[in-house]
Amino acid sequence: MTDATSNRVFAVVLAAGSASRFGSTKQLARFNDIALVRLATETAFAACADNTAIVVGHDWQAVVAACEPIRGFLLVNDQHRAGIGSSISQAVRTLQHTARACIILLADQPLITAEHVRSLVETWSGADKEIVATAYSGTLGPPVLFPRGCFADLEALTGDSGGRHLFDDDRFTVKHVSFEDAAIDIDTREDLNRL
Repeated sequence: MTDATSNRVFAVVLAAGSASRFGSTKQLARFNDIALVRLATETAFAACADNTAIVVGHDWQAVVAACEPIRGFLLVNDQHRAGIGSSISQAVRTLQHTARACIILLADQPLITAEHVRSLVETWSGADKEIVATAYSGTLGPPVLFPRGCFADLEALTGDSGGRHLFDDDRFTVKHVSFEDAAIDIDTREDLNRL
């Protein structure tokens, strides 16, 4: 069992995208009267305390305002139009000398809990080549704990690649923690209304 703070595990909230399918800044949409991005950052902070980073880009001033007070690290991704890979790359590049692992969280998965994020940390053995992913709907996906052994690959990401290809890379072992509510993500206003 590992602890996020003492083992230098960082929770990284990705909140930089323009969310073109949503029609406005999705990170600011409200669920239970709380902005999606605030829900995600509060979850990250509850799990990893000051070992939290948020990556913003599109409409970043408004996104930051929705999260204030910002705790942990604030990263502004000027290349956010290039895709999610650029945000992951920037976070890893910034944290690589401090972090032993990074948990990638998406701002549009409002049902993720701090308990689930902590369970990813507790499942991780501490090995540099051991990924811990979330299992839901017959697949593996975010939130995902990527250890230091993945950092060079993550820093090289471009476009809309989020690191899922590393699940099939023989260099790494993959553990998982089941959490079916991770299947719920918000891509459109209809998704939010249904939720």
